[in-house]
Amino acid sequence: MKTMLVAVAIAAPMASLAAFQMDRSVMSDAYWAIWNEDVQAKIDEDIEKCRKADAQVAVDAPDGTEVRIEQQTHGFFFGAHVFNFNQLGKTEWNNRYKELYDPESGLFNSATVAFYWKTLEPYQGQVRFHEDYRDTEGFWNACPQPKEQPHWRRPATDPVIAFLKTRGVRIHGHPLCWGNNGWMTPSWIWDEFCPKAEKVALETASGVQLPPHDWRQPMGVKEFGRDEGSAKGVRSWSAGWKRIFEKLSEDEVAKLCPTYFANLNRFTFERIRQIAAKYGTRVDSWDVCNESSMDFHGRSATGRPFQVSPRYGVTAGDLCYNAFKTAQECLPKTAWLNINDYAMDTNYLSQIKDLEANGCRVDVVGSQMHLFNPAESVNIMRGEGPDHLRPEGIAKRFAMLSNAGKPIHLSEITITAPDMSKKGQMVQAIITRNLYRAWFSVEKMNGITWWNVVDDCGAPGEPSISGLFTRDMRPKTAYFAMDDLINREWKTRIVAKASGGNVTFRGFRGRYRLAWKGVDGKEKIKLVDVR
Repeated sequence: MKTMLVAVAIAAPMASLAAFQMDRSVMSDAYWAIWNEDVQAKIDEDIEKCRKADAQVAVDAPDGTEVRIEQQTHGFFFGAHVFNFNQLGKTEWNNRYKELYDPESGLFNSATVAFYWKTLEPYQGQVRFHEDYRDTEGFWNACPQPKEQPHWRRPATDPVIAFLKTRGVRIHGHPLCWGNNGWMTPSWIWDEFCPKAEKVALETASGVQLPPHDWRQPMGVKEFGRDEGSAKGVRSWSAGWKRIFEKLSEDEVAKLCPTYFANLNRFTFERIRQIAAKYGTRVDSWDVCNESSMDFHGRSATGRPFQVSPRYGVTAGDLCYNAFKTAQECLPKTAWLNINDYAMDTNYLSQIKDLEANGCRVDVVGSQMHLFNPAESVNIMRGEGPDHLRPEGIAKRFAMLSNAGKPIHLSEITITAPDMSKKGQMVQAIITRNLYRAWFSVEKMNGITWWNVVDDCGAPGEPSISGLFTRDMRPKTAYFAMDDLINREWKTRIVAKASGGNVTFRGFRGRYRLAWKGVDGKEKIKLVDVR
């Protein structure tokens, strides 16, 4: 006998403030020609096929008994980074921010935690796992210029992970390794573990004096200056190393600074072991290596003491290969090992396959999408914009990544409003809704992570109006669009009738609560996972 299903209205989650009311008129006819009814129907078809599952659950109920079926949590990961934990300046704002991270009543069931080395271990051996006064809400509430603090967007990890554990939120660590000399590699490796004689020899041979890169400098102020400076001085490490390699070969540099590169390698991979020892069983997945495909040129393991990144300067040798080998040795097999990048090309796919060919376990493929420039959103509104944000471009990109045979984590996404007007916010909301629907329909996709939840809380160079909330935690229109998808459109809430001691239904994957009245008139409850 086929079970009858009846849709029922269920009270919206606590975080839901209002239903999203879309104003199609803010987008051009050319935009809607791209995101037309046929495209939307295909997305719906793929969502039905890829994101739902059939379930049959045994229930102690006579035939015909109505069983109320309510999805409580998602199996799909809807995430955001949690870099502004307790940093927003008011307890009221911080509480609203925290309410978002809740698998049942919030917007996000997954959170990316900051593990950037330079700020996590500002001085050798002094790792900021534990909270001190400068990490407390009291400090940030009294801080007049939070973005001038070196640990802005970099909270101590213990209190963040403890909070997420109490909420049952999935935890993603970002990153274990990244070749970025400005935001990742600590200055103390060069300052304290490169002998003076090696520094002098490098400077004498190259004519370049590398600048200090003290962690206490506000993020991005001096590290990413593009001015090459004087004949000897440079403003950024990446520029400095670029000029060094214009003068010297890699072999010459390796001979001039052997102690420094030996220590760079030693500390880079010891860090992974240290973090694994503390958080290995508490963090669900890791970006083992971040933004490294640009440095891949054919082989993961070369045995060289360092590698040269065209964007970031020098990194530890065979960085991505050694990061994965180290991570799989010291992290539990239950922790997913992700690779993460913004360069979505076949070279990235080749890197993943090469890592695996060299014995590395790559569990998840990370993909970034940052729509940073407000002008880009205006172009999209007009029916223009980049191909990879059109339905056919989205399908093409993720079909290519799917060739790796791994789940795909859309690990960092930014969608900027054209401006803060009512129309501008609606444009951001509609772009968000259509992109999320298209991404959600990709078979291999297992999660989508919004990057900056709150306006004016991004890194230097990131837009100030790309959040789902204003700086004082007022929800923007894009929040309502997201909430409408995650907590309404994509949550199954139905009533079905028992038959033959079972109830059958089809719904979005996740945790469900089934309720019905037994023969004694008392309510019975059953929790099940639909996978």
